[in-house]
Amino acid sequence: MKLIVGLGNPGREYHDTRHNIGFMVIDELAEKWNIPLNQEKYKGVFGSGIVNGEKVILVKPLTYMNLSGECIRPLMDYYKVEIDDFVVIYDDLDLVPGKLRLRMKGSAGGHNGIKSTIAHLGTQEFNRIRVGIGRPVTGRTVVDHVLGAFFQEETPDVKHSITQSVGACEAWLSTPFLQVMNTFNRK
Repeated sequence: MKLIVGLGNPGREYHDTRHNIGFMVIDELAEKWNIPLNQEKYKGVFGSGIVNGEKVILVKPLTYMNLSGECIRPLMDYYKVEIDDFVVIYDDLDLVPGKLRLRMKGSAGGHNGIKSTIAHLGTQEFNRIRVGIGRPVTGRTVVDHVLGAFFQEETPDVKHSITQSVGACEAWLSTPFLQVMNTFNRK
């Protein structure tokens, strides 16, 4: 069983914001794998299905970004998901739109959703797919940047990063995360 969590903020006003790139990837996976996100429990919305012979649970926490761990930990406990069978997908200011960086451990790097996840899991050693959203332009705060929409000229890069994230998740169903990481970090 694999647990794939995309971080973001619930609500219409946050739907297309940079901070919600994790939700965007989950929506794309749900559509591609025909897994309806129709269950709500443990402060999240989720769905499950069988993909390439592997049970997969897709999750979007409804806790708002800063409390993401409040959804993740109970789901992992309920489904008895091992830490190696969990991946979290989230936005990264230090990567330009269109770029990904996969990691198996590390600090939160200032990302509050990851801080919460680390606090609730009690470890920094878990799989991550960091999706680039770029740094704010001059005169724009970080908060305004992450809670703002992507610029129109970034759309092709954003679509590319979502497609690459979906590809990484799909590869992970049958390949160890370390190999997936090595492959996708070279792209």
